[in-house]
Amino acid sequence: MLIPLYDDNPVRRISHAYVNWALIAVNVFVYAIFQSGHVLGVKLADATSISFGMIPVVLFHQMDLPAEYVVIPQWLTPVTSSFLHGSWMHLAGNMLFLWVFGDNVEDDLGHVRYFVFYIACAALAALAHAYMQPHSTSPLIGASGAVSGVVAAYALLHPRVKIWVLVLFRIPLKMRAMWAIGVWVLFQAANAYFAGPDDETAWYAHLGGLVSGAVLTLLLKRADAPLFDRGEALIMEAPPSDGEPPP
Repeated sequence: MLIPLYDDNPVRRISHAYVNWALIAVNVFVYAIFQSGHVLGVKLADATSISFGMIPVVLFHQMDLPAEYVVIPQWLTPVTSSFLHGSWMHLAGNMLFLWVFGDNVEDDLGHVRYFVFYIACAALAALAHAYMQPHSTSPLIGASGAVSGVVAAYALLHPRVKIWVLVLFRIPLKMRAMWAIGVWVLFQAANAYFAGPDDETAWYAHLGGLVSGAVLTLLLKRADAPLFDRGEALIMEAPPSDGEPPP
């Protein structure tokens, strides 16, 4: 298991990654207020997951929620579910991935397109899970699908950038993004294939987010944002000459 810690990859087209920061802030706020159980209580925290999480059998009209849980139209839950998390660790893991990779993807897409990209990845990832688990009665919650889309975008746009990762939760290692993300993708695919019926992780949502993110990156990236670090990696790695910055 690889956990990203830091990438030395500054943004070049925007001053700040405002949308990425806002998404992280909203996720933290929603968990702290509505799901931690410290503010609304455990009972209402559980109700939040049922009302705003995506439940496949309810989404596909195989079952109806009790009236007291119906707060929004079910077609919105593939998006609202992405702002809910089951624990502080669940939240922290997703937000760490978003913090490391999201600013550069926002830089390469632009603020508005990045927001559209994130929401679309969240929805498509949830739908992939629902398609593969149509009879599931458990609420899908978590930003993992949307974050997987961001990871896929980073892999396409900045595969040669070196990032610090934590291997097996204890070994810090610096490697190119393509290798770190490649191992992470294989881990998701293997778990999706071997997962048993009692596995509570939505591996197909992760894979759906990865595929969605890759396709949407090609459609939404800025014209001046090259794929595969073409040109940019050379600028980042080339040393300055005669005291002047590289062109």
